[in-house]
Amino acid sequence: MSTQTAAPEHTTLLRKSVVLKRIGLSGTTVWRLERAGQFPKSIRISPGAIAWRESDIEGWITARAGVR
Repeated sequence: MSTQTAAPEHTTLLRKSVVLKRIGLSGTTVWRLERAGQFPKSIRISPGAIAWRESDIEGWITARAGVR
């Protein structure tokens, strides 16, 4: 029996401006892709702010690079 517990995984959230710079697409395009299920779902972090998990964005970029 182990008394150690796994540390919670660290999740970095990226705000919209950071995501748009990282992927090179417009906010409208991201909205359309997300709505169509082709982009990671955003997380509402406050009434006026959304963000995405960095791991989700990196996974999306990697998947898109493999599509070429």
